[in-house]
Amino acid sequence: MARTRAADYDDKRQAILDRSASVFAEHGVDRASMAQVATHCGVSKALLYHYYDSKEELLVDIIRSHLEELDAAIAAVDDPALPPERRLRLLIGQVLESYRDADHHHKVQIDGMKTLPADKAEELKALERSIVGRFSAVLRELNPDLDAGRPLLKPVTMSLFGMLNWVFMWFRPEGGLTREEYADLATTLIVEGVRAVK
Repeated sequence: MARTRAADYDDKRQAILDRSASVFAEHGVDRASMAQVATHCGVSKALLYHYYDSKEELLVDIIRSHLEELDAAIAAVDDPALPPERRLRLLIGQVLESYRDADHHHKVQIDGMKTLPADKAEELKALERSIVGRFSAVLRELNPDLDAGRPLLKPVTMSLFGMLNWVFMWFRPEGGLTREEYADLATTLIVEGVRAVK
């Protein structure tokens, strides 16, 4: 007979994901062990393996849940009917807001993807492409010439993500710049730059 699932299974699973992300981020994906994860989560290794069969499975779930939450949050604010500059500002602001309190998850995404087998990584890269595609569409609206002649849309889009993805390395709430102000700054830099590209 199959083992029944506890009523608080999903809550415990989410707590394991959150605490595991901090272990992987602090110790490195390669060096972190399931024993360290279990200790940090305050559970036995046996219970941890009840939720995840392997470190790889746990890593995939951390990254997948992070990307799915980010994709859903972006989709919730994306409105193709808006003027492209306003639409871009909302998307940038939502990414920065989604990264609030998710530094460990984001670092695990950046560092952990390269350690995964190709089939697992491809599933997660499809989620990344969905997110990136929304931004590419807006940037193309701002300057259709990005797709003319030399293909510049991808480099410009990835430059924007370079500005957003590494915020966790330097941003401090007490640093004199709010997330909203940085969203305004990033939007201005990208919009003005994109419009100047010939």
